[in-house]
Amino acid sequence: MQQPSSFHLQMRLDNVAVITIDVADEKMNTLKAAFAGQIRDVIQQARENPHLAGLVLISGKPDSFVAGADISMIAACDSAQQAEALSRQGQKVMSEIAALPFPVVAAIHGPCLGGGLELALACSARICSDDDKTRLGLPEVQLGLLPGTGGTQRLPRLVGAATALALMLSGKTLRARQALKMGLVDDVVARSILLETAVARVLAGRQPRARLPLAKRLNEGPLGRALLFKLATRQTRAKTRGNYPATEHILSVVRCGLEQGRSSGYAAEAKAFGELVMTPESRALRGLFFASNALKKETGADAQPLPLHSIGVLGGGLMGGGIASVTATRAGLPVRIKDIQAEGINHALKYSWDLLSKKVRRRHLLAAERLRQRSLISGDTEWRGFARRDVIIEAVFEDLPLKQKMVADVEQHAAEHTIFASNTSSLPIAAIAAQAQRPEQVIGLHYFSPVDKMPLVEVIPHASTSAQTIATTVALAKQQGKTAIVVADRAGFYVNRILAPYINEALRCLLEGEPVEVIDNALVEFGFPVGPVQLLDEVGIDVGSKIMPVLQQAYGERFAPPAALDAVLQDDRKGRKNARGFYRYPAAGWWRKKQVDDSVYRVLNLKPRARLEGAQIAQRCVMMMLNEAVRCHEEQVIASARDGDIGAVFGIGFPPFTGGPLRYIDQLGAAMVVNTLTNLMHQYGERFAPCEGLRRMAEQGEKFYKIDTVSNTHSDSVA
Repeated sequence: MQQPSSFHLQMRLDNVAVITIDVADEKMNTLKAAFAGQIRDVIQQARENPHLAGLVLISGKPDSFVAGADISMIAACDSAQQAEALSRQGQKVMSEIAALPFPVVAAIHGPCLGGGLELALACSARICSDDDKTRLGLPEVQLGLLPGTGGTQRLPRLVGAATALALMLSGKTLRARQALKMGLVDDVVARSILLETAVARVLAGRQPRARLPLAKRLNEGPLGRALLFKLATRQTRAKTRGNYPATEHILSVVRCGLEQGRSSGYAAEAKAFGELVMTPESRALRGLFFASNALKKETGADAQPLPLHSIGVLGGGLMGGGIASVTATRAGLPVRIKDIQAEGINHALKYSWDLLSKKVRRRHLLAAERLRQRSLISGDTEWRGFARRDVIIEAVFEDLPLKQKMVADVEQHAAEHTIFASNTSSLPIAAIAAQAQRPEQVIGLHYFSPVDKMPLVEVIPHASTSAQTIATTVALAKQQGKTAIVVADRAGFYVNRILAPYINEALRCLLEGEPVEVIDNALVEFGFPVGPVQLLDEVGIDVGSKIMPVLQQAYGERFAPPAALDAVLQDDRKGRKNARGFYRYPAAGWWRKKQVDDSVYRVLNLKPRARLEGAQIAQRCVMMMLNEAVRCHEEQVIASARDGDIGAVFGIGFPPFTGGPLRYIDQLGAAMVVNTLTNLMHQYGERFAPCEGLRRMAEQGEKFYKIDTVSNTHSDSVA
């Protein structure tokens, strides 16, 4: 049975044909291979009008133009040749639209990403709404791919090679005004007049394309182009460390089109697209994308969440201020902060104001909207205003008696339905709830610093936490824009538990004499955003010193931190927070570039000298993390391999191109991981002993992911 068309034609009295894109049974429009014939059919219908003035493409969805191509269509390809053919088919349709002898105008409201933007680029003009929901971009690189239906060839000719490369290599999305400024769209108007403006553009006839500014035209000549690609290649490799093949292909394909012509460029684009679809990096990145989208649909428990009207936060420090900020600005909920000192409340209020002011400076937010969002946050040193809060999030010091007192205070001053959520990084939730009158309403909600940037939260129920409390907490995290994983109430939970042995091993390398920058660079080369020593500085050396004993007591000597860490703390080195750590933190000036504080070597009584290869350092640190991640899976600290991978990638920046630690074990093979750990154990000690779960997997040839499943409802909108 033939599927109904997703393209609907309306012929206006002024002879402008309006084609409405509306994919049935989907929240957002996505492009599918089957649409090629539908597009051709609807255009042919329009051309039957002998007085046809032109076409307008618009979406029938309330807040989406076209969010991209259907990824399941890409994932279904069994070979590079099949994926290349898919790309060529899309290129052909776009070329037919671009070749039409009358104006074709895209009227854009909502996300216009990936294949959606490539469709708009094939039109002769683009008009978009000034709504904040409107976003334009080519985010395929974030899935290990490149634009495969002509985008690598059309975008550089429209906005200049340098601008096009910056967009494609980063996957960055643009707001409407940004797109207008760079020449990607021709006009930005109120949503209410979007269609009429597009129709007027059609009736005005085809307009000659505006010339690129002189500075951009200079890049189009042989010398300018050579310099541009040399610089872009150097910057890209410095950022990706060669771990993301899509970036190299983008550079090559764009250059091919500019130097050898469109025909060669399209052929190179299709070939590169086909090759990239089959790479392990793209498979891993697409797997993460599907996993994070699946998590967005999960409630965490089989219960209906309570409605959320207002939130409380205890503690006005860095974490408390960050939690209050995302609650007000992203969840849109009123939030009240309590701190024992007015200074703490003022600090939290200033934190939110500074973040909002940055958005105003970047023109992402109007000054009036800044005032409205800031007005959602209030504070007090007393319990006034806390009686009706639905959830109160505690972000005070890591001290069990203090947190138990906070539970008692909340139960005294808040409503009977109020949920108490603790942002502890190591203390057992059951212990925090031990003296509670309503332990079923006590739960862990572990954020990562800085709260406004880190996408993950761990939701930690204890044995008595109710299903409704879990569901309500997960719902709050989602409203705050977070990806939430539900983890077991075990020491260190999940993320800190796998992070601790990784950082400990890096510190052991340091105490063997390896320089700080060599250790950190080794792990950055592997694919982490920052190295483990710098990460310890960012988290706080004092914070790490409090977590380690908890883990050591729970799991034994493999979590014992190197004793020399005490000397660092005794020298009053806490990391970035007090500008004294393994690195220097100068206040201002050109020398603000990250530099190791060499005086730390004297504190540790070390003379640094690089002895190990970077790959050896990375192997030692990463293998400790992989081993612990398997233990967490075996002990059901995480509900699934998917949650373990999402937690590691979103929580500590485990290299996304691997898909996460458990998928990475699948790639390497459990037998190879066991062999590597066994060799390291013989060299460095029992802490590297492969866990029982890994040994079993190696013996039985097991994998964490039996098959790679994909959903047919997702797009390549990864913004």
